[in-house]
Amino acid sequence: MNLSYYQRLYSLSRTSIEKTALRLSYNRPFSSAVVCLNSDKGDPECESTTNSKDRLQYGIRKQLSSLSPETRNFLSRLIRVDQAGELGADLIYKGQHTIFKRTMPSIEPLIKHMWDQEIYHHKTFDHLQVHHRVRPSLLTPIWRVAAYGLGVSTALMGKEAAMACTLAVETVIGGHYNNQLRELVSILEKEARECDGVKSEELQSLAKTVSEFRDDELEHLDTAIENDAQLARPYVLLTETIKAGCRAAVWTAERV
Repeated sequence: MNLSYYQRLYSLSRTSIEKTALRLSYNRPFSSAVVCLNSDKGDPECESTTNSKDRLQYGIRKQLSSLSPETRNFLSRLIRVDQAGELGADLIYKGQHTIFKRTMPSIEPLIKHMWDQEIYHHKTFDHLQVHHRVRPSLLTPIWRVAAYGLGVSTALMGKEAAMACTLAVETVIGGHYNNQLRELVSILEKEARECDGVKSEELQSLAKTVSEFRDDELEHLDTAIENDAQLARPYVLLTETIKAGCRAAVWTAERV
């Protein structure tokens, strides 16, 4: 099995993402996303504009409370679970790096590279969580201990087991991010239909962030395959156990 299998399994047209991620504004919260509502077509600011670019600049500000309850719940769950997931990934690589820098210095730079990317992902979702006042998962202390322990234990089993851990985790997370992207694109398309082609800059920015992070995770999966992940023993038992744990953690972190 090679990376192309996972790319086919989790691929989402980059063109479709790019089309829904134009004119991004990372620092705008959901509460100040610029849109022009159907109900406000009589607003002078909306009427005075002639194209989507102008409306993005001059349209009214749609409050988060104006989004449907389903959309608000989805966005809150997305930020909560992704913050918990990136915290976990950060600590998995931290645990592996702690071991490998002493036992296998040759692989330490590779682990550090992937760890640095996960640190950035983690900090990004920390910012989004605080910025949008989304409560963290109540089980965060458990995620911390479990993730660091997984990183340390797989590193102690050897390079192949550590890479198998990466393969298993990134397989689940790649699919998870792709599902979120599909939902975000659906929300943006619905918003565009209801708002005469105008889309929330904040939601477009979030879609772009999730897309970029998804690509980083698939890069890690590629790295794991290239570094003998499938030579780990027992490969199937190890990877399927980790995948099951990741899926359970994702389901739980969204809700608790």
